[in-house]
Amino acid sequence: MNSKTLTSNMLEANKLWYIIPAVLLTGLSVFLFINYSESFTIEKVKNGFNQEFLIFLAIGVFAQLVDGTLGMGYGATSTTFLLSFGVHPATSSMAVHVAEMFTTGASAISHYRFKNINKKLVLNLIVPGIAGAIIGAYLLADVIDGEAIKPFIAIYMIILAATIIIKGLKKNIKKKKSKNLGLLAGFGGFMDSIGGGGWGPIVTSTLMGRGRDPRYTIGSVNTAEFAIAFASGITFVLFEGISGWRVIAGLVVGGIIAAPVGAYFLNKIPRKPATILVGFVLIILSVRTLIRLI
Repeated sequence: MNSKTLTSNMLEANKLWYIIPAVLLTGLSVFLFINYSESFTIEKVKNGFNQEFLIFLAIGVFAQLVDGTLGMGYGATSTTFLLSFGVHPATSSMAVHVAEMFTTGASAISHYRFKNINKKLVLNLIVPGIAGAIIGAYLLADVIDGEAIKPFIAIYMIILAATIIIKGLKKNIKKKKSKNLGLLAGFGGFMDSIGGGGWGPIVTSTLMGRGRDPRYTIGSVNTAEFAIAFASGITFVLFEGISGWRVIAGLVVGGIIAAPVGAYFLNKIPRKPATILVGFVLIILSVRTLIRLI
C-alpha cells in the first residue's frame, strides 16, 4: 500500500467520526417525528416557544457547559434544575435521557473537531459501555428501583474524588496503565442508566485518578458517551415512550448550542486546575445526592 492510498484511507476513516453521529441523529429525528407526529403540529410547536422553553434552554446550555468542560455532571445538573422548576421527576428523567442522545452527539463531534480525544480509548470504552447501558436501562424499566443504588455510588465517588484532588495537587502525577477498561465502561454505562447519571463521574474520575491527562480523558469519555446515551435512550424509548416535549426541546437546543463552546474551553484548561476542579465538583454532586436521600 503506497503512502497516497494510506492517506486516503485515513481521511475516509476520519470522516466516520463525523458521519456516524450525524446519521444516527438524523435517523433518530425521523423516527421521533414519524412516531410522535401529533406532538409536532404547527400550533403545538408555536405554543411551545414560551418562557418555560427559554428556561429549559438555559438549563440545557449550563448543563452541557459543565459536562463538556469537566467531563461529568450533565444528568445531575439538568435534573436538579428541572426539579427545582417544578418538572415531575419521571418527566425529568425521560427528558434528560432523550436530550442526551442529541447533546452527546454534538459534543462528540465538537471534541473530535478540537482534537480532544484519544481514539483508542474511545473505541475501548464504547462496546462494554453500550452493553452496560442497555442492561441498566432494561432493569430500571422493568425490574429494580435505581434510587436504592445511588447512596453507594455517591460514597464511591466521594472517596474517588478525594484521591483525584490529592493527585491533582502533586507536581507530577505518575500515569498508571489503564487496566480493565471494559469492566469500568460496562459499570459506568450500567450505573448511568440505573441512576440517571454516572458515566462521566465514574469513568472520567477513575481514569483521571490513574493519572491520565484531563483534556484527552474528558474529550474521549464525552465522545464515547454518545454511544452509551444512544443505547440507553433507545431502550427507554422502546419500554417507556416519550413525554415532556417542551423540556426535551429546550435541553436539546441548549445542549447543541453549548457543545462546541465546552469543547473549545476544554482545550484551554491546564491539567492541574482541571484535575482539582473535577474532584471538587464530584464531591459536591455526591454530597448533594446523599443529602437528598437522607
